[in-house]
Order: sequence, then structure tokens, then C-alpha cells
Amino acid sequence: MNTSRPIFYSFRRCPYAMRARLALHYAGCEVEHREIVLKDKPPEMLEASPKGTVPVMVFADGRVIDESLDIMKWAAAQNDPKRLLDDTDFALIEQNDRSFKPQLDRYKYPSRFPDEDCNAAQGNCAAFFALLDDRLKATGTLGGLTDYAIFPFIRQCANVDKNWFDALPYDALKTWLAAHLESAAFQAIMTKYPVWKN
Repeated sequence: MNTSRPIFYSFRRCPYAMRARLALHYAGCEVEHREIVLKDKPPEMLEASPKGTVPVMVFADGRVIDESLDIMKWAAAQNDPKRLLDDTDFALIEQNDRSFKPQLDRYKYPSRFPDEDCNAAQGNCAAFFALLDDRLKATGTLGGLTDYAIFPFIRQCANVDKNWFDALPYDALKTWLAAHLESAAFQAIMTKYPVWKN
């Protein structure tokens, strides 16, 4: 093992791990990728980050970064040729994480919230889409690393019911999503890795 590279625990389909991988790819950061299964988390990862969520970055000196946005910031601090970090809209990312993501969870996994009425969740997701669409009409981008930070969650939501998403009147958002899905960066970070075993 090359201990000069950070160890990076990831799960391919997790949107938080996706956005961290996108930032690492953009920055050209080399890591030791360890693909995990969420139902069988390796003890080494849990020792580094007891909360048990991905992504987790473990450095040779024992430092741990276990929040996706912090990994994105770290990657950009290593190498940011387009100065994307300077133009990143952290307020919009927070809205995605704190407001949109809970609605996405209730839309996609209503059975996980048996004590709640999740019927409004789809409409709440659409309201966030409308906000993004307005932003994207002007420039086609959300600015800086914001695109990488939010795109995986929009992808996840769009895939819950493609017919519903395709019928929405948000052409700028759909064009933006399609461009990210077809990008070389997304293809690169969706490489399938075998599950890591010690």
C-alpha cells in the first residue's frame, strides 16, 4: 500500500461519495479507493469514522475527513486550476443538503418515514428544481464546485420517476443534468471497483 496517498472509503451510488469523487477527480488527487458495502462496513472505516457514513478520507498521519463537502474543499485546496472554489455557492449547497435532501428521501423512500405524510415531498423536490432552473437559465452553471456538489442529488431524484421528471417544464435543469451525466468526469468517477477486503 502506498501510504502517501489518502485512503478513501466510498460507495459507488451514494450521492455524497459521488460529489467527493468528482472534486477529487477535478483536482487530480490520487487516493487509495476502498469500495465498501453499506450493509457490511469494514472495521477500519468504522474505527476512523464511527458514524459509519461515506465518504471517509483517512490520511497517513491519522487525520480523518468524513464530510463530503469538507473533502471537496480539501481537494480544491490541493489543486484548483479553474479557481472553482472561489465561485462556489455554499448557501445553495446548504439548501440542497438541509432542505432538498430530506424531501428527496421522503419522496424516494416513504416507507422509511411511517409516522409522516410524505405526499408533499415530490412537489417540494420540484420547487427546488424550479429554483435551480431559474439559476441555470442565465449561465448554464450553478457556479464553482456547486455543480459537482448538487448534481448527484438531482440525478438521484430524477431517477425515482423518469416520466415525472421528463414532464417537468425545467429545460435548463434537464440540459444541465444531461451534460453532467454525459461528462468525462462523471464517467470516470463511476468506475466499478471490487468491494475492498482487508
